[in-house]
Amino acid sequence: MSVTVKPDAPGPAAPPAGPGPVHAGPGPGPARAPRLGLPNLGFGVGLRPQHLPAILAGGARVDWFEIVSENYFEDAGYQRAMLDKLAADVPIVMHGVSLSIGSDSPLDLDYLRKLRQLMDEVGAVWVSDHLCWTGLGSHHSHDLLPLPFHAASLEHVAARVDAVQQFLGRPLVLENPSSYIQFRSSTMSECEFLARLAERTGCGLLLDVNNVYVSAFNHRFDAQAYLRALPHDQVVQIHLAGHTAWGDTLIDTHDQPVPPGVWALYALAQQLTGGVATLLEWDANLPGYDGLLAELDKARRVTRGEALPAAEGGSAAGAAVAMAASTPLHLPLPESIDG
Repeated sequence: MSVTVKPDAPGPAAPPAGPGPVHAGPGPGPARAPRLGLPNLGFGVGLRPQHLPAILAGGARVDWFEIVSENYFEDAGYQRAMLDKLAADVPIVMHGVSLSIGSDSPLDLDYLRKLRQLMDEVGAVWVSDHLCWTGLGSHHSHDLLPLPFHAASLEHVAARVDAVQQFLGRPLVLENPSSYIQFRSSTMSECEFLARLAERTGCGLLLDVNNVYVSAFNHRFDAQAYLRALPHDQVVQIHLAGHTAWGDTLIDTHDQPVPPGVWALYALAQQLTGGVATLLEWDANLPGYDGLLAELDKARRVTRGEALPAAEGGSAAGAAVAMAASTPLHLPLPESIDG
């Protein structure tokens, strides 16, 4: 491991909860204790520049915002000024795409310094990235590349997670990426790898249910079994998004509403975890801010146990546990996968 940690860097500790409401999760009963010291922030959206005018004019109207960390490393400019303004009133979570936790290259100390500085300046409630690698040395793929899942890669990634958590002084939260290829050398499933990694390092998990759906479709595994195999007390956040069919493959595109099968998995995930923070991702073909909030409101309704009408994505809540096992995925196939 080649990361140098400053002598005064604290060990992993719980960050301050930050402003804003904390939700107990679906159903009646007492509020759950924060997992890993991280609160359930409620329901949020990704902060996108196109929506800033609407947010400034009409208010945030969400419980929290998620930002793409690398977009705000520079501490000047209009977007950074608006972030600083919003961070004074609304909790901020940082979500990165360049940590490259699975790479063989040394961890980038300059990148980690920028990450920690931004984390401190905006008071980020937690910091997340993906279980992937994005390049070697100075060569960046600009994509989230998959790992083989075996004992050697687990040891490698765990050591890097430990180093990052020591440097940041708090738990790192890692997301399951969408997957399009698998390695013959893998000796365990992705969910088993994540569970062992979380147990070994104490890291948090960001459960992207759209990615689970996409990967399950592409590789023909049982998405419900994947959710049930995770350590639910270490899941601190859920991602929701839409995807696109491309031939016989699903692609994680974040460019359309959440489809019925993903809503069904989301309802099951909230049931299994007892309720965790939910983030709606939408990065292309963006709707207006009101349209984005309308889609986010569906997540609130599903979490409350309401069934969505067919026109709004189908009856996900009622189908969460008893999804039709009509394919090897135990997931309903899209109406068309031809393009």
